[in-house]
Amino acid sequence: MKIAVTGATGLIGGAVVKHLRSQGHEVVPLVRTALCEEPHIYWNPSHRELEAGKLEGMDAVIHLAGESIAGLRWTREKKKRILKSRVQGTRFLCQALAAMARPPKVLLSASAIGYYGDRPATEEVDENSPKGRGFLAEVAEAWEAAAEDARASGIRVVNMRIGMVLSNQGGAFPKMLYPFKWGLGGKLGSGRQPVSWVLLDEIPHVVSHLLEKEVCAGPVNVVSPAAVTNCDFAKAVADALGKPAKFHVPAPLVRLALGQMGKELLLGGCRVLPRVLLQTGYVFRYPELAPALTHLLGR
Repeated sequence: MKIAVTGATGLIGGAVVKHLRSQGHEVVPLVRTALCEEPHIYWNPSHRELEAGKLEGMDAVIHLAGESIAGLRWTREKKKRILKSRVQGTRFLCQALAAMARPPKVLLSASAIGYYGDRPATEEVDENSPKGRGFLAEVAEAWEAAAEDARASGIRVVNMRIGMVLSNQGGAFPKMLYPFKWGLGGKLGSGRQPVSWVLLDEIPHVVSHLLEKEVCAGPVNVVSPAAVTNCDFAKAVADALGKPAKFHVPAPLVRLALGQMGKELLLGGCRVLPRVLLQTGYVFRYPELAPALTHLLGR
């Protein structure tokens, strides 16, 4: 296949591009600088600039670009950038795809399980569950709605609702490891909040599955089928490192230090089931947390 990818240099994008190329696909990144040496497609959604002609005849487009939600706090400006980068970029790209004479057959567009908001640990959600509350839920809803032009034009659109990505190459996980390496790890808040996770190494295989399975359309949860509580997650990380997990960070301290970001990302969560992937025959390589951490941490 000939596949265009936005966000190709990001944590997920880099892993996806490497995997697809190893499978023999031709992958062309969309980049924001015309000085890129490898074959590429220039785009700048903020200025509505795109070499649309180079997208003609692509078999698929994978859209992963967006402002990181990580940071010390979600200031008003940070929240604006998070929302704008996802909605503006997605809408601009999808309008361009919809206007093509030879559009791609499929668009895989990133989203997040933040769509479901904060749910009790006993409540399981899947792709048919309603939207939750909070900033991340509002962002995910607007993010997915921004792909409507592509969907309306007949392109098969998959909204990949990605969970917490575990990787030692970047993202939030290496930062989370620091206190555990010093024996200072432990639960956050009550520890009962669900953690729906996915290993970075799993995601490229999920992408290949979604490209091939034409029955997959609309929201697809990209998470392991074995969500855990924050308390169990902390214990599993500590065990993988051979360290204790006796420390506890109270919820008020998390909210004081990190504000709304800490409340939604660290003290909230939901138990997400990847029902579409399971029903369409996807077999997880890392379905359980302990073996996944062993693989990740090389122990």
